[in-house]
Amino acid sequence: MSDDHSRNGQEQKSWLEKITSAFSPDPKNREEVLDILQDANKNEIIDSEALGIIEGAITVAEKQVREVMVPRSHMVSVRAEDNPNKFLKKIIESSHSRFPVVGETTDDILGILLAKDLIKLLLNNKPENISIEGILRPVTIVPESKRLNVLLKEFRENRNHMAIVIDEYGGVSGLVTIEDVLEEIVGEIEDETDPEEDEVFIRKVAENDFIVKALTPIEEFNECFKSSFDEGEFDTIGGIIMQSFGHMPRRNEVATIDGFQFKVLNADKRQIHLLRIKTAEASN
Repeated sequence: MSDDHSRNGQEQKSWLEKITSAFSPDPKNREEVLDILQDANKNEIIDSEALGIIEGAITVAEKQVREVMVPRSHMVSVRAEDNPNKFLKKIIESSHSRFPVVGETTDDILGILLAKDLIKLLLNNKPENISIEGILRPVTIVPESKRLNVLLKEFRENRNHMAIVIDEYGGVSGLVTIEDVLEEIVGEIEDETDPEEDEVFIRKVAENDFIVKALTPIEEFNECFKSSFDEGEFDTIGGIIMQSFGHMPRRNEVATIDGFQFKVLNADKRQIHLLRIKTAEASN
């Protein structure tokens, strides 16, 4: 056996020994598992990004669909009776790939329209001659109370990416996508259609619910939310949050300051990157 082979074996053994010792004695509940993982991070056995993903995977089992769904008022839907000429602009501007198709009311969900199916149809037909009812995909219905880990498993097994959420009375309360669930595990997922980092600091998700970059200038934050955070000591809202925590917070840690609930969505060892903010009305 070569010296390189021997060294690799020793390094692997050392790493395995560290992991084994980190999980001994056996944890009895989720809190103990999280404590062990945080100790492993402090001892540099796992990095902060890996810790955040593992913590997200563990805590996602405690969350319900109602906590991450897109509310009914923010759903981008299409009416089955409308001709594509009426909704093409809305589809293009939304940058979504899937759209609930409704009948007479929003509670009457007929199916899901995939943008790629519509494009194929438009390639061979004029918009005025198209009826979308023939290309609709089946709709998946889930209750608000469904656990996210169960929903994610169903999404994977059924190769589905969107579900319509209903309340206890059977009415539509919103929709949820596989991306919504995955973001609870790995943090905010941005793609090429999302605003550039230097364009938008504050993005509204729902009523009294916002995604805010930690580098948002306090002056801009105060102007947007009519708040009165001190602009003298810190330049950004992330500085205010750091002071409140008193330590470098991990993803999903929450702090309430002056009636605002701040949840850390993305952070590393050096700084906070992304926050989810709920105002007093949403927190109550």
